[in-house]
Amino acid sequence: MTTTPTLAARRDPDTLLVEIANYAASSIIDDLAYQSARYSLLDAVGVGLLALRFPECTKLLGPFVPGTIVPGGVPVPGTGHILDPVKAAFDIGTLIRWLDYNDTFLAAEWGHPSDNLGGILAAASFESNRRLARGEPSLQVADVLEAMVKAYEIQGVLSLRNSFNRAGLDHVVLVRVASTAVVTQLLGGSRDQILDAVSNAWLDNAPLRAYRHAPNAGSRKSWAAGDATSRGVQLALMTLAGEMGYPSALTQPNWGFQDVVLDGRAIELAQPFGTYVVQNVLYKVAHPAEYHAQTALEAAICLHPEVAPRLGQVARVELATQESAIRIISKRGPLANPADRDHCLEYIVAIGLIHGTLTADHYEDATARDERIDALRARTAVNEDLVFSRDYLDPAKRSIANAVQVFFDDGTSTERITVEYPIGHPSRRAEALPLLAEKFRTNVGSRFPPERADRVAALLLDHELLCATTVPELFALLAE
Repeated sequence: MTTTPTLAARRDPDTLLVEIANYAASSIIDDLAYQSARYSLLDAVGVGLLALRFPECTKLLGPFVPGTIVPGGVPVPGTGHILDPVKAAFDIGTLIRWLDYNDTFLAAEWGHPSDNLGGILAAASFESNRRLARGEPSLQVADVLEAMVKAYEIQGVLSLRNSFNRAGLDHVVLVRVASTAVVTQLLGGSRDQILDAVSNAWLDNAPLRAYRHAPNAGSRKSWAAGDATSRGVQLALMTLAGEMGYPSALTQPNWGFQDVVLDGRAIELAQPFGTYVVQNVLYKVAHPAEYHAQTALEAAICLHPEVAPRLGQVARVELATQESAIRIISKRGPLANPADRDHCLEYIVAIGLIHGTLTADHYEDATARDERIDALRARTAVNEDLVFSRDYLDPAKRSIANAVQVFFDDGTSTERITVEYPIGHPSRRAEALPLLAEKFRTNVGSRFPPERADRVAALLLDHELLCATTVPELFALLAE
C-alpha cells in the first residue's frame, strides 16, 4: 500500500480568517451601533458588580499566586485586585457572566456577546497604561465601544448558521475567536497579526458542553466565558510578540477545524460583517434566567396571583416551548447547585408561579429547599410547540416564545398565557431601555455607596460624556 505525501507548501489564508481580520482592522462609524454598545456596556458593568455578592464567584478572582504585583496592571472593577491583562480578562469576564444576567444573542448557536468585554476592557486598560508610560494619549471609552461592536458582530454573525452545540461543543469558542480578533487590534496589531492570532484561536478547538447539562451542570458554565475571553488576550499578546499563525487552520484536510470538529462542514457566514448584532442583542432586563426561559418566566409571573393561593391544588402545569429550550434547559430529578437550577426551565417557572418574581438568590440553597418547587416541577409537562420552534429560527420574527397554563384538582384551570417576545427583545426596546437603566442603577448600588453609585450612573448613562472619557478614568471610577 502506498500513500501520497502531503504537500508542504503553505496555502493562502482561509477566506473566513481573512474576512474576520479585515473587519476587525476596519473602522466602525455608526452612532446607533455605539449607542447600543453603551447600553450593553452599562448592563455588563452592573451585573458584574452585582456578582461580587456571591462568594462562589469571588473565590476565583485575584492573582493565581497570592501577593503577585503587576506594574501597570489592570484593576478589576469593584475589587482591589490589580492583575496582568490575561487574568484580569478572566476576572472581569467571569463577573459579567456569573449570574447569567448579561445580554444574549440567539440563532443556530446561542451565546452572550458581552462575554467579550472581559478581554476588551482588560486590553483597553493595559494598552492605555502602556501608552501613558510612553507619553501618549490613552484609549477612550469610544474605542471600547467600537471593539464591542466588532466582537458582537463576529460572534453573532458566526452563530446565525453554525451550530456548535449540536456537535456537543460550547458556544464560548466564538467568544475566544471574537475576543482574539478585537483585542489584537486594540493592542496595536496589524491586519496580518489579527489573522495570525485568530487562526490560533480556531486551533484551540472548542470546550465540551458537559458542564452546562445534567447531570454535570456546574459553576464552570459561569467562568467558561471568562476563560475564553482571557485566552483571546493571551493569544493576542503572543502574536504581537512574534508568534506565528496558521493560514489554513480551518480548511486543512484531516487536521483543520472543519474536518476534525464539524465532520467536514464549512463554517458559513449568513451575511457580511456590519453592525447588525449589537443592534439586535437581547437584554435580560428584569430577571437572571437563561434566555430561552425568559418568556416562560414572564407567563408564570402573570399567573402568580391566581396560582400562588392554590399551590396545593395544582394538578399539572403545561408548558409549551421551543425545541432549543427542551434540548438545553428542560430537566427532571434533583438539581445539585445554583448553576444547575438557573438552567432548568421547570425550576424557573416554579419560582415565577410561587414568588411572582425571580432573583439570583432564588437559585441558592436557602430557596431551593422549599418543597413546593420540586412539587411543581414534578407536575410540569414540557412539550415542543412546532410554531414556536419555527418562529425562533425565522429571521423575520426571531421570537423566543413560551406558553404556560395551570390545571387544578377540581377541573378548573388558568388562562393559557403565551409570551412570544421577552421584554429584552429588540421589538420591545422602547419599553426595555428605561428598565435597563434602572436595573443598572440598582446593581451599581449593590456595590457602591449612594454618592459613588450616582457618579457611575451619571457617566455611563451620558453617551457623549462616556465616549470622551478615557479608559483609565472609567476604571478609576469603578475601582473599589
